[in-house]
Amino acid sequence: MLADMARGFLDGAAPVSKFRQMRDAGETFDRALWKEMADMGWAGVLVPEDAGGSDMGFAAANIIAREMGKTLAVSPFLSSAVIAATALKHVSDTRARDALAKIAAGDMTYALAVDEGVKFDPEGTAMEAKADGNGFRLNGKKQFVVDGALADRLLVLARTENGLTLFDIPADRAGIERNASNMIDARDVARINFDNVEATGGDVLGAVDNAMDVLKPALQAGQAALAAEMSGLSAGAFGMTVEYLKERKQFGIEIGRFQALQHRAAHLWCEIEVTASAILNAGRKLDDDPENAGLAVSLAKARATDTAKLAVIEGVQMHGGIGMTDAFDMGFYMKRARVGAEWLGDYSYHAEKVAAARGF
Repeated sequence: MLADMARGFLDGAAPVSKFRQMRDAGETFDRALWKEMADMGWAGVLVPEDAGGSDMGFAAANIIAREMGKTLAVSPFLSSAVIAATALKHVSDTRARDALAKIAAGDMTYALAVDEGVKFDPEGTAMEAKADGNGFRLNGKKQFVVDGALADRLLVLARTENGLTLFDIPADRAGIERNASNMIDARDVARINFDNVEATGGDVLGAVDNAMDVLKPALQAGQAALAAEMSGLSAGAFGMTVEYLKERKQFGIEIGRFQALQHRAAHLWCEIEVTASAILNAGRKLDDDPENAGLAVSLAKARATDTAKLAVIEGVQMHGGIGMTDAFDMGFYMKRARVGAEWLGDYSYHAEKVAAARGF
């Protein structure tokens, strides 16, 4: 039911043609569309009921993310409704509750500022947060901050004296410089410089030197939802490809009647279904046994990355030359898959996690 509702809304309000219009206009965020999603309860899917959300759980969030992937809908759903909401839920104070209420209402957006190098490595964070009186001074750089150019607030990971600390700070604070990155998938991504940025003790999310108590579950939630989005992307690309196979003719017949293409399409369908099962398992594990969800989440993200790569490559090849042109939508799926593969850990990162968990 949730999937049907989401699909019906997205097909009308955020089809791929909507993304094309935004790309052509140089727009990366539609606040009106996000407000509509919030009014439907999507922004509050992980927010507790006493803060205005539905708290439906991670499996439900993944269902929404998968449907959004099918139409390449652009929104801060993963950054705000999943990652930030999960982090804030692990903090028991009035400030966090107020922030959750604003997320659920669609009135506040977040971006996660963790990446510093070419690969995802939160444990290797070099950005410093030096003690300064009763607070801290943040100095350093973050890159590949998804939704970072337009977000209202930032979750910033920095190294403090005895570990890593997560800060929740407004994106317009003095000393913060945001520069939009020109990504191939035309979404909101930024490079952010922090020059002696002041952070108070109240800006710390969780405990000083223990960021992972709050950040780890948020990252896992984000990784699972991103895997779901990429699974939806694969399904969307597959559906487009099948329709083309039914329409394009060679030698007087539809190319979908060629056995070689049928076999390739059948193989891709199987991969998409297996990946969907892995994502369903990850969502249920996060809901029922979050302390032991790491293996399921990494397996889902690794499979989703691999399947999305296969889906867009096969899609382009089965479309022939037109699949490579900007006039055709398949290229959008390929670009989104390429960026999604790198965010929150690439295939190698998660494959190593899976191998280690299984004793290899």
